[in-house]
Amino acid sequence: MPLPTPSSMPSGPNSDPSPSGRSTQPSIGRGAALAPQTAPGVQRGTVNLPPAHTALICVALPGLAISTEQGQLTGQGLEGFYRSGRRVLSRCRLRVAGREPVAVQARMVGPDQARFMAVLSLSAEGGPDPDVLVERMRYADGTERITLRSAANRPLRLPVEVALGADLAELGAVAAGRAGPELPASVHDSGMRWSCAGGHSVVAADPPPADALASAGLLRWEFELPPGGTRSVELKVRPAGAGSIRAVARGATSPLAPARAASDDPRAEALLRTSIEDLQALLLRDPAQPSDTHLAAGAPWRCGMAPAEALAAARMALPLGTRLAAGTLRTLARTQLVGVGPRSGLIPGPRRHVGAQLPPSCTGQEATLLFPVVLAEARRWGLSEAETEELLPAAERCLQWLRTTVGDGTYLADPHPGGPWRCEAQAHAHRAALLGADLLDAYGRGGGVELRQWAGRMRTAFREDFWIEDRGGGRPVAARLPGGRLVPHLGSGGAHLLDTGLLGAGAPAPGLLDHVQTEQLARLFGGPAMDSGWGLRSLGVKETGYNPFGHRSGSVRVHETALAVAGLATAGYEKEASSLLLGVLAAAETFGHRLPEMYAGEQRTEGGSPVPHPTACRPAATAAAAGVLLLTTLTGIRPDAPARTVTLRPVRGAPLGQIGLTGLRVAGAPFSVRVSRLGLALVEEAADGLQLGA
Repeated sequence: MPLPTPSSMPSGPNSDPSPSGRSTQPSIGRGAALAPQTAPGVQRGTVNLPPAHTALICVALPGLAISTEQGQLTGQGLEGFYRSGRRVLSRCRLRVAGREPVAVQARMVGPDQARFMAVLSLSAEGGPDPDVLVERMRYADGTERITLRSAANRPLRLPVEVALGADLAELGAVAAGRAGPELPASVHDSGMRWSCAGGHSVVAADPPPADALASAGLLRWEFELPPGGTRSVELKVRPAGAGSIRAVARGATSPLAPARAASDDPRAEALLRTSIEDLQALLLRDPAQPSDTHLAAGAPWRCGMAPAEALAAARMALPLGTRLAAGTLRTLARTQLVGVGPRSGLIPGPRRHVGAQLPPSCTGQEATLLFPVVLAEARRWGLSEAETEELLPAAERCLQWLRTTVGDGTYLADPHPGGPWRCEAQAHAHRAALLGADLLDAYGRGGGVELRQWAGRMRTAFREDFWIEDRGGGRPVAARLPGGRLVPHLGSGGAHLLDTGLLGAGAPAPGLLDHVQTEQLARLFGGPAMDSGWGLRSLGVKETGYNPFGHRSGSVRVHETALAVAGLATAGYEKEASSLLLGVLAAAETFGHRLPEMYAGEQRTEGGSPVPHPTACRPAATAAAAGVLLLTTLTGIRPDAPARTVTLRPVRGAPLGQIGLTGLRVAGAPFSVRVSRLGLALVEEAADGLQLGA
């Protein structure tokens, strides 16, 4: 969820998950160096976020550059350059020959850069053709390159002015509309400098300006352009004393393999390329151990660590290698609560608002249950035995927390008194128990038998307690409340019931639903109440409280749609899986293949397009990783690196026609696979000694 409220924003690694229901502090806009800290508190219900759906957002964390399509930075709304969550430049307005150029085009040319084109007519007699073309390249690292190109047939003498301003406000304050006035500027070397108690910002210009006016933050040049000639100005903004941003994802330092797709449907190639670029743009280093990387939840609102989202995204990105998962797990293991008491073993996380039907949920509980799952599956994809053993004690503590919290009961309740038993939480707990038991057995650790026994008891009871029969064939309930009352609404949280996890020999773990119930859930997900044509709605259209823009009450959440696609395909319901996949692929095309975390769940119409959610993160870690999961689901890759086997279960219907994926990582080596138009899979590249399973 993107809203910067204390119940929804990630807080520091040792934050309290608030079992009493108390709000936690947000960490809006934090970058790599500041990710463990929290931003100033924002009172719940007081923030109306400025819309971000039309913004051009350049991301290379901890750097951001947010612009409108006009290209000018006016200091309004979210506009500006940011570094580690602080706006280091809010205004950058260009004037040429005393006039602002006319904007004609703005587009993203990469996850960290945008290109703005403008024109200017100078002829006294007028005419339709411009005399000067103005290109502005804007980069997330704080660089802006302005290039003037003459289209006139005579020499031009052009006075150029750039008016700069900075407020050094935190992104949280900018979002809340309380950034404050611009700070006074001073001339500094070849540019300007601004200072406040919270920091300093410097802009340097190359070439140096002919004149600088501090009172107006104005830099001036006089350029002479012959016909067809060009002149450029480069501005670099950064906090005083800080060097250039060192991007985590550059070259060999990236934990993500540069995989590529080739398909009869060209959208597959574009989606995979953009998804990987967005994941790279959101990478952060753990300040406690810079060699460990993890993903920020999304830009612009959630540029710090969000444990549940970081783990979910790392899990979906496992086909790109295990380095991201390992770094995320190590980072979170350092935040785990240890010692005695009921919270020992918990990975802290804030509360997440989930709509009107249920109280906020605890993302710390979700992260704690995801931890052993990600470790177990990363081992199947090729995480080394040494790294797995290093992380195993933290996974054991997560599983011990689960056993202690459930006690002699059957279900996992919310961590606050009187909390509900959520359907989604039971799915997380059941999967963690089975994959955790598998992991414990592999290393000769005790506890696996007890976990499987409890999971078996839960399965038997769940199929009765969390299922209601109706005239439509029945459905899973969203939750059971104290006293036995049911919350019967149908939503995308049911996708987690299909996400059972990966065991040895490429086998999916048992699910909480039986075959008949799984078939009915597939039918419901494939019906018009849940399938919007653009993906899976988070709440069915017939449910009370449905809102197509509701982040968990009707919008399409890309992450859960991808989980539904993968789960349906694994269970054999390829028609429903293909429909949801094609819907997301069509939506991705309208978003330039940079998927937002969510968009409106309005029904798809002929010639229509998905309606953006005005405050959705874009890029978002889970949405970008979902693009990887969607495409790898088509090939059905199920590795078992410890057993040196890989099994392929492709989607036989081949909804995108022929598709080939190259540059994936299985068992620590490049892996390439191709699926024909007939749905037949062929391994084209694999690690030495890796055998194709049955």
